[in-house]
Parts: sequence; structure tokens; C-alpha cells
Amino acid sequence: MNAKEIFEQLKKGTEQILPEADFLKKLESGRRLKIKLGVDPTAADLHLGHAVVLSKLKQFQDLGHEVIYLIGDFTSRIGDPTGRSKTRPPLTEEQIHENAKTYFEQVSKILDRDKITIVYNSHWLDALTIKDMVKLCGKVTVARIIEREDFSKRLHEKLPIGFHELLYPLFQGYDSVALKSDVELGGTDQTFNLIVGRDLQEQYGQEPQVVMTLPLLPGLDGVNKMSKSLGNIIGLNDAADQAYGKLMSISDDLMWQYYKILLYKTESEIAEYKSDVVGNKVHPMDLKKKMAHDIIAKFWSADDAKTSQTLFEEMFQKKDLSHAQKVDCSIYLNQSVRIVELLKHVGSVSSSSEARRLITEGAVALDGTKIMDLNAQVELKQDQHLKVGKHRFYTIDFPS
Repeated sequence: MNAKEIFEQLKKGTEQILPEADFLKKLESGRRLKIKLGVDPTAADLHLGHAVVLSKLKQFQDLGHEVIYLIGDFTSRIGDPTGRSKTRPPLTEEQIHENAKTYFEQVSKILDRDKITIVYNSHWLDALTIKDMVKLCGKVTVARIIEREDFSKRLHEKLPIGFHELLYPLFQGYDSVALKSDVELGGTDQTFNLIVGRDLQEQYGQEPQVVMTLPLLPGLDGVNKMSKSLGNIIGLNDAADQAYGKLMSISDDLMWQYYKILLYKTESEIAEYKSDVVGNKVHPMDLKKKMAHDIIAKFWSADDAKTSQTLFEEMFQKKDLSHAQKVDCSIYLNQSVRIVELLKHVGSVSSSSEARRLITEGAVALDGTKIMDLNAQVELKQDQHLKVGKHRFYTIDFPS
């Protein structure tokens, strides 16, 4: 492929490339580019929202460019103020280390682990002297920093802003200076921070990086972006059949966004799908099964996709619950258990907030009886069926 063809391939699924002319020029140079993605290990688990950016990074990796996965162990101590209406509590070094431990393993589900350059920004940010800090702060005006929507909104509402939060964009931008990155990837909510990196590189006499932003993936609720704290995620560590079931539980409207964001379907392709539904040429369920299959194949494996779809069809179309996942509940033998704790035990939720959301929506049932009370205590029996959402079933098991 020539540079223009590569450009068009890499542009698919992106929200913006700033500036496009610079990106094409870098590709035309023929040199191996440094592609940077920075993440703060604020939680231990990654999800499909993270996979949006990781899959774009994989494209660069397959083209032979250097993929730099930056773990923000220094910036995590501050906490990214992006999208925050109040100061984010900083993480301790112990929390950061614990969260970072699983990152590499999860990232390796999408990226080639032998072709990743992993760096920690504490290596250069911890080394900055007071003199370095003054020089860095002199590169950006206060007016520029408070242009950020989150800062300007908090100022307007007379909400406090910690001075350390104002430094966050500078530190993230300095990462690009330290790495001399050619391209930096991030979600659309990171646009300001990525542009600061570009500006700082120019002021330090470097060729400025290209900013590539990716759309934010809506969570299972179809309202907020996918976030563990909101309990609306599909985790990269979820079992494939459970992830398939979660995908099948989303609304038809949300399905189109997943087709676009995760599978790079074009507007014209999605319009054709919608036309086929309206014309009764295809049932929405069949399109959703195709979506779920293709996403599992892309981020888990082709075998997982085939198996997950077969299990789904057996359980939900042929009503054969013998295929439901058996869960050892021996620890609850002869005693009651709180429903929220049970949902965590079987692995259907990753947080209490996700459990609360499902229960209040009436999406949890034990042997056909809905459980609407968050504090409900249930007594379990052998071979009971726990239903979570529309398409997730578990069989209670007390193995002898």
C-alpha cells in the first residue's frame, strides 16, 4: 500500500486526525513512527471502551510502527480532571502498582506483546527539578489551561480546582516531549491534553505530534460512556460467552454504534442494515447476533465467537438451560446470601453499582422470580437458575 492508502485505512473509526496533512506527510516519509498511548492505571480491569483505542494501536503495530504503551504511574497520583466536576482523589503508589499489574496481560489480548514498548512516566517526571518545572509551566498560560471545558465549568459554578489539577495537561504533554512521539492516540475527551502535548513539543524544538482521537464507546446502559464505576461495562477479562450475552442485551439503537465504533462499519453500510430491517429482509436479532459474533471474534477469538453463539442459540432460542454456566456456590450452603454478593460471586457484575443498576431495572431473577430489593437475602438450592439481564443464565451448583 502507498501512503495515501495507509492513511485511509488508519483513518477508519477515528473521530479526528489533527492535522491530517501532517499525518500524511509523516506516513510519506517512510520512517518507523513512534505511536503513543498513555493510560493511567486508575482501575485494575480494562473493557471494550479501552479496546477502541487499542485496536487502532494494533493497526499501527501491524504496519511496523513502534507502539509505545505509556503507563501514567506519576500522573495517576494527580488524577486526570477530564470530565470531572470535582477534584479526583489521587491514588496511592500501592493502588497504582496493583492496578498496573494486570494491564499488560489484558492489553496483550489485542496487541502483540512482543512488539510493545512499555514505559512509565515517573521515569522522567520524578526527575524534574524545580528549575525544570518553572520552565515547563512557562510554556503555557493560565488562560490556555482554563479554556478546558471541565475547568471553565467549575470556575463558572464556583467549584474548587486544585492547583495540581492544572498541572495535569502539562505533565501529559511533557510525556510526548520525553518520548518524541510522532502520533498520540486517545478518546475524544482527551483532545485538549493531546493538543497540549503537540504544542509543548513545538516549544521544545521538536516536530509536533499528530493527534488522533477515537470515539467514546457508550456503555450497556446506552447513556453514559463505558465505565467500571458506572457498572455498564464488558470487561476484556469477561468469559467470551458472558461478553456475548452482554452484547446481545444492548438496545437495537446502541447496536448501530457498536457496529460503527468497534467494527468500523461505515455510515452507508449501517444505513443499508437499517433499510433491510425496515424492509423485513432481516430481523434485528440476526444483525445483533452477527455484531456480537464479530466483536467476540475480534477481541477474543474466532473459536470463542462460534462457541458463544452456539451456546446463546441453545439457551435462548431453543430454551435449553442445560448449557447455562454452572457456578460453585458451596460457600453459601445452608445459609442465605445477599443478592448483590451473589451476582459478584457468579461473575455477572464487576461492581456493586452494576449490580444495583440491574436489580433496580428488574433484570435479575432466581428461578423465574424477579428480585427488586437491593438488600434481598436469598437461600440457594441445587440447580436453581439465576438470570441476569436478558441473556445471561447461571446454574447454582453445590458439588459434592
